[in-house]
Amino acid sequence: MTETTNALGAYLRARRALVTPQQAGIPDGGVRRVPGLRREEVAMLAGISADYYLRLERGRDRNPSLQVVESLARVLRLDQDHLAHLVALVCEAPSPRDGRPVPRSLRPAR
Repeated sequence: MTETTNALGAYLRARRALVTPQQAGIPDGGVRRVPGLRREEVAMLAGISADYYLRLERGRDRNPSLQVVESLARVLRLDQDHLAHLVALVCEAPSPRDGRPVPRSLRPAR
């Protein structure tokens, strides 16, 4: 899967890289191979499994619930504009069955 077909995963990776462990309240564990938070840390802080977060990031699951989207937005420290973009990415994710957009009723919390 390419970056263009997995815009949700690319966005999650980019936003994850911008949040430091200190900002997330995670003690500094020394040397990190990736900038920002690790996948497992995002999943733990969002209250979802690391496997589910990995599926979202890799584009194998593109239909998270509103609760998951809001949890990820909180962990990734998204403002309203970035949350709206995340919701748009989720709403525009193609259906695995036919490639057409999946109708969704996600709305950013205000």
